[in-house]
Amino acid sequence: MLLRAPSGASINTTQALSPAEIPRQASIRYLPVNLFASVMGLSGLALAWRQAGHQFGTSALIDAAIGSLAVVVFAVLCIAYAAKAVLHPCAVHNEFRHPIAGNFFGTITIAVLLISSVVAPLSARASEIIWGIGAASTVALSFTIVSRMLRGKVDAGHSVPAWLIPGVATLDITVAGGTLPMAWAREVNLFAMAVGTTMALVFFTMIMSRLIHHHEKLASDMVPSMMILIAPFEVGFLAYTSFFQRIDTFAAMLFYFGLFVFFSLVFKIFKRSIPFAAGWWALSFPLAALSNAALRYAEHARYLPVTVLAVALLVFLSVLIAVLLVRTIHLVASGKLLAPK
Repeated sequence: MLLRAPSGASINTTQALSPAEIPRQASIRYLPVNLFASVMGLSGLALAWRQAGHQFGTSALIDAAIGSLAVVVFAVLCIAYAAKAVLHPCAVHNEFRHPIAGNFFGTITIAVLLISSVVAPLSARASEIIWGIGAASTVALSFTIVSRMLRGKVDAGHSVPAWLIPGVATLDITVAGGTLPMAWAREVNLFAMAVGTTMALVFFTMIMSRLIHHHEKLASDMVPSMMILIAPFEVGFLAYTSFFQRIDTFAAMLFYFGLFVFFSLVFKIFKRSIPFAAGWWALSFPLAALSNAALRYAEHARYLPVTVLAVALLVFLSVLIAVLLVRTIHLVASGKLLAPK
């Protein structure tokens, strides 16, 4: 598999294989792990419409349909990626060890956590079990990523927005489990907020420094992932308000700074010159977090412009995910999704 470094240079992650062993046609070997971001976007959209139903009385069938689609997509991707792991273990190993792509394994654990919230109205017990699996795997992944970085000799050029995913994943433990009734869940959620907040702030600072000072720009196919920069603040808002069950000045500051970053990035990302690829799904989950945060804050603020903004963001998110779905289906149908990069 070929992955692009921030400079745009291609990195060969199949170097463990001889040229004769590397297939030149579409293969499950080339299924990108970042496609799990689609589950995050769909789940976030379902939860946003659930919140809209609570606030504005929209039909519960909308979030149920989107949530069902998220579960189906998650199941299909799990089966497909498991097949990749069985048939091409070297490809999965190289993807996980890659300094950039490895962070996208956090999209799997976040997807599990969000699925636990999606299924909560159907079965509280199933939701708790899924959340427990997601929380354990998220902490394990975050520990692995941080331990890897602390070995040193990390290329500063690899400081890209994808680095934020493990930290955001840890915050999502509290987003999904902040109100769970188990006594031990409170301590797990506090631990997750402490780890996730610190990781997000440290990596956010490193990434911003790289984006400002590094001479080489991000490769064009990595530009959509810049939207991940809003995630620590909007997911942080959701985690904080879910755990403390209140919206105070600190929570409002998190929401508004994330909103500021969104408006700073939106015109830099949505350009016709950037070709569509699976990486565009990196847009969906931070925008889903922003939409959910805006709806929750609007319910608290009860200020018309904020409500209008929240509704506009929900519509924007819905249209965006519909477009991403159609474009992804086209990639699958054309065979380009699983083609060698």
